[in-house]
Amino acid sequence: MRVMGLAGWSGAGKTTLLAKLIPALIARGLTVSTIKHAHHAFDVDQPGKDSYRHRQAGASEVLISSAVRWVQMHEVRDGEEASLAELLRRLGPCDLVLVEGFKREGHPKIEIHRNANGRPPLHPQDENIVAIASDRAFPDAGIPVVDLDDVAAIADLVASLAEPVDAILNRIEGHGAAD
Repeated sequence: MRVMGLAGWSGAGKTTLLAKLIPALIARGLTVSTIKHAHHAFDVDQPGKDSYRHRQAGASEVLISSAVRWVQMHEVRDGEEASLAELLRRLGPCDLVLVEGFKREGHPKIEIHRNANGRPPLHPQDENIVAIASDRAFPDAGIPVVDLDDVAAIADLVASLAEPVDAILNRIEGHGAAD
C-alpha cells in the first residue's frame, strides 16, 4: 500500500481533481482508497435513520451493513481527533491511498493550487510537497509542476511519487525522524 496526499487551500479543486484522478488510476489497474479530512462536524447518515438514532443515543461505534456496502462510524465526542496514522491503519488492503487534506502531516503531497483563490502557495513552507498541480507556473519551485487540468500527468506523478505506508507511518509517528 502506497500513499499520496492532495493538499491545498479550500476552493483549490482538490475534491474535483480526486473525482477525475480516481478513475484514471483505477484504469491503470490500481485499487484506490481515500481518506478525507474535514474541518467541521459532518454526518454520513441523516436524522431519523436508525444509525443516526444509535449515534445520538450514545453508541461509540455504529456499523451499518447491507448487501452492497458497509460503513463504520466512530464517535469521538470529547476525545481527540484521529491522527492520519490511526486512519491509515484502519484501511483495508489496496494499492494506493489518496489523502485529501491533512496538509500539515508528513506524508508526500501534491499541492493543488488555484491562482484565483488568491492564497499563497504551500510548497515553500512544506518539504513534504513533492509536486504541484496548478493553473499557473512556478518556475522556481524545484519540484515537478503540471497543469491542474492534466489528469494523466497528475496520475503519473501520483504513481511515481507515492510512498509505502510503512515508511510514512514511521515518519509521521516520529520513529527515526530527525528532531
